Amino acid sequence: MEVLPLVALVAGSAAVAGLARRTPVPAPLLLVAVGLIAAYVPGVPPYALDPHVVLPLLLPPLLYTAAVDSSYLDLRANVRPVALLSVGYVLFATVVVGYVTYLLVPGLSLTVALVLGAVIAPPDAVAATAIARRLGLPPRITTILQGESLVNDATAITAYKVALAAVIGEGVGWAGGVAEFLLASVGGVGVGLVLMVPIHQLRTRLREPLLQNTLSLLIPFVAYAVAERLHASGVLAVVVVALYLGHRSWQVDFATRLQEAAVWKMIAFLLESVVFALIGLQLPVVLRGLDEYEGLHTVWYAVAVFLVVVVARYVWVFPATFVPRWLSARIREREPDTNWKSPVIVGWAGMRGVVSLAIAFSIPMQVPHRNLILLLTFSTVIATLVVQGLTLPPLIRALKLPPRDVRAETLAEAQAQSEASRAAEERLAELLEDPANALPPPLTDRLRGVLERRRNAVWERLGEVNPVTGESADDIYRRLAREMIEAEREVFVTLRDRRRIDDEMLRVLLRRLDLEEAAAYREETA
Repeated sequence: MEVLPLVALVAGSAAVAGLARRTPVPAPLLLVAVGLIAAYVPGVPPYALDPHVVLPLLLPPLLYTAAVDSSYLDLRANVRPVALLSVGYVLFATVVVGYVTYLLVPGLSLTVALVLGAVIAPPDAVAATAIARRLGLPPRITTILQGESLVNDATAITAYKVALAAVIGEGVGWAGGVAEFLLASVGGVGVGLVLMVPIHQLRTRLREPLLQNTLSLLIPFVAYAVAERLHASGVLAVVVVALYLGHRSWQVDFATRLQEAAVWKMIAFLLESVVFALIGLQLPVVLRGLDEYEGLHTVWYAVAVFLVVVVARYVWVFPATFVPRWLSARIREREPDTNWKSPVIVGWAGMRGVVSLAIAFSIPMQVPHRNLILLLTFSTVIATLVVQGLTLPPLIRALKLPPRDVRAETLAEAQAQSEASRAAEERLAELLEDPANALPPPLTDRLRGVLERRRNAVWERLGEVNPVTGESADDIYRRLAREMIEAEREVFVTLRDRRRIDDEMLRVLLRRLDLEEAAAYREETA
């Protein structure tokens, strides 16, 4: 692909995704629609991805950014439901969707149908977990959905590669396929375990945030490439490394963490936007290559595949939720509050997304009925995002699940901050006893004031709200602090414009204000 069309694709996708945030239309749907319109505009070049570079280019960064932000401890506590969904359900969906499609579509071989099944088997829980957090779903459901989306990609891609090998004549039979699947899974985890500690040690030894973040950009690609080179699962290797690094992220420099979070959020935003835009751009080409599957028959195939995807998830989710409880008293004791509402939400949260699209784009050109597979993947992704994505919030409200206990969470946060502040005060007292650390009283009082402010800020969120604005004292404090910082910032810029300070000094002063503003505000997710 030439440079100018590539730049236009990235810039256009980002612009449309940004515009979607100002409208009630979900960004993926708007991107697909605009891409489809752009495909018919004269002068717009055909966009085609090299199937051999799609997975290595798209999946590692998307998986890495999701895994780094995940909780290793929460995933370990919910390993049974996560494993049943991310491994068991994906294999079940691959077989069910593949076999039904094989029976439904004349002329489609079972192996090609299983390729389609593997492509659309893994749900992408990004949208579902965002909705879950916004509506205050119980943390366990959110953790299960997020954990599923991390590991199910590895299951689907391994199943996809086994089915693809059978299609192109490189298969070794079903027994060999199962062995290859197990070897790839165990190998991927093994590669991740081998790489994670040396990579983390290297990160902690690099003192420059710029070098640390450069390494961060390389990590997912290195882990993926090493694992694939050894015929193991590159996806699992990336997830294992990222979970470990995320669990140990407190050991790297604060500037690295700030930069890294912003960089990876931007990368994920751009990649997801580009992938959905490519659906619209490639739809005309796909439709022209359907051959004998054109017309209303194709619409029926798309509707049928979508319905099978939805039904198959419920067929798996309900038994996977309740059968282990019936068989194990220990599970019943550990999960006493499980009811029918939770599996309803988990089942309906099976939206497909960017991972299925990336796998579909990677299908080699010589695979029979490739365009039909692409079309059914596109239609399934869009249908799940529209039907399930738009109806999941009202479904959650209608079921009236117990919300997150915000007060209890804030209380736990306040207690943790209080203990940390007490330890910091003790450490400050020890340091001030040393003559080498002598400070004027105003600076000593300022250090103690910072601790007091941090300790009280969380407790204040438990207090009364302002009757005029509805804000807590903590919120008002943050808003006023921001206004004060903005006033300082305007003065610094004015002094620079009057040549009383130079640009270098301005950057130093602005960075100081930026860090104060970042410290004053809780991170807000988009």
